[in-house]
Amino acid sequence: MTDSEPTGRKPGLAADRQTLVAPCRTLHPGDPFRWLAQGWRDYRAVPGIALAYGFFVFGVSALLSWGAWLGGGWVLLLSLLTGFVFVAPLLAFALYSVPRQLAAGQSPSLRASVVAARRPFQNAMVFGLILLVVFLVWARAGSMVHIFFPVAATPEWTEVLSFLAIGSAVGAVFGGFSFAASAFSLPMIANRDVDVVTAVLSSINAVMRNKVPAAIWAVLIVMLTAVGVATALLGLVIVIPWLAFATWHGYRRALDCSHWPVLDLPGREPVEAPGPE
Repeated sequence: MTDSEPTGRKPGLAADRQTLVAPCRTLHPGDPFRWLAQGWRDYRAVPGIALAYGFFVFGVSALLSWGAWLGGGWVLLLSLLTGFVFVAPLLAFALYSVPRQLAAGQSPSLRASVVAARRPFQNAMVFGLILLVVFLVWARAGSMVHIFFPVAATPEWTEVLSFLAIGSAVGAVFGGFSFAASAFSLPMIANRDVDVVTAVLSSINAVMRNKVPAAIWAVLIVMLTAVGVATALLGLVIVIPWLAFATWHGYRRALDCSHWPVLDLPGREPVEAPGPE
């Protein structure tokens, strides 16, 4: 498959511009694993940028976790960590231009990536507000689970597992919406001159039309994020940049965004990497 993005409507593309939804392609169950392989290739190509940003995410996550422990004990901490997946896509926003620069044959830099994220920053913040509301509702739901299923101050491990199982079931409802809305929307916002509504609807449309590949992608994200959290958050140094790069490749494969202008990079021509992948 070539690495060029179509310039017009192609057979098999679902939806059209009149519906304010970017056409989506038919995905295959093996595609998510391919995105991870491509993301890891990008990680190895820019280890300095990936590690620097990964340690930044680790520091922010550790600080928030420490505050949650002080403010609400292990219950609030667990709610925060299990809800981390809701806001993780936004943490990687500044990295979405890195694989674009690599695929276009340019030399990426962390500064250029951060500056490139400033133009669509308002749209990203609107989307971030949506994710924050979902996360806060989930945190409240987690507290309600604790009320209806109380455990001791020094709980047995079976009680913790039961709390996690029930909380995860409740969180799956919030997580499903959050995943569908953010699976491909944030790279689209970072890459194209598009509004939040179009990006979110395009992502949801692509997920709903490719349920099996999307479910596999969601499971992979949850598993890798869980590994990052379970390693005292140190694993996030690797996981977050890796998933950011892989998500960009997923967006390029899933959506035909040729109707929307490409955002320029600081000091460079607005060249789009050839796709779909």
